[in-house]
Amino acid sequence: MRLLLYLCRRLSEMSAIEREVKKAVLSDLPQVMRLIECGRQTMRLSGNLHQWEGNYPPQEQLRQDIARGHSYLLMEGGESIATFAFIPGPDITYRRIKQGRWLDETRAYAVIHRVAALPSRHGVMKDILRYCFSIIDNIRIDTHRDNTIMRHCLASCGFSYCGIIHLLNGDERLAYQKIIR
Repeated sequence: MRLLLYLCRRLSEMSAIEREVKKAVLSDLPQVMRLIECGRQTMRLSGNLHQWEGNYPPQEQLRQDIARGHSYLLMEGGESIATFAFIPGPDITYRRIKQGRWLDETRAYAVIHRVAALPSRHGVMKDILRYCFSIIDNIRIDTHRDNTIMRHCLASCGFSYCGIIHLLNGDERLAYQKIIR
C-alpha cells in the first residue's frame, strides 16, 4: 500500500507542469490585456463590481509597465496564465495610511499591482509571491474592499492587513504587507 501511494505521488509530481515567471515584452501586450479581462470578469462574477471599472487598467498603463520592466507573466507549459506588475517602492499612494500603520516604514519594499489570471488556474498568487519574495523580502499590496478572492489569498499567504490607503483618484483600498525576516 505504501509503495502504491509513493508511486501515485511520484506520478503526480512528474506530470505537474512547472510554472515560471518571465518579464513581459511589448509583443506580450495582447496576452496581458486578455488576462486583465479575465481578471475583470472573475471580479464581477465574485461580486466585486467596482474594481477595475471602465477600461482600467488602460492599455497605456500596461504598455508603460512593460516599457519600465515591471510587467510579468506567469507561464505554465508555454502558456501565459497570469499577469502582474511588480514595482520597486516607494509607491506614492502608500505614503499615507489611515486606520493602521505599515509593519515597517524604513526598509525598501516592492509593490504588486494589477494581478489577473485565467479563471481555471489555482495557486497563481502563491507562485507570484514565491517569485517576488525571491527578489525582495518586503512586499506591499492593496485591493478593493469587495475583492474577497484577493483578500483571502493575501490572508492565506501570511500578509498582514495594515490599514486604508487612497489611490491618486481618491478611491479607497485595503493595504497589506508581508516581510520575510
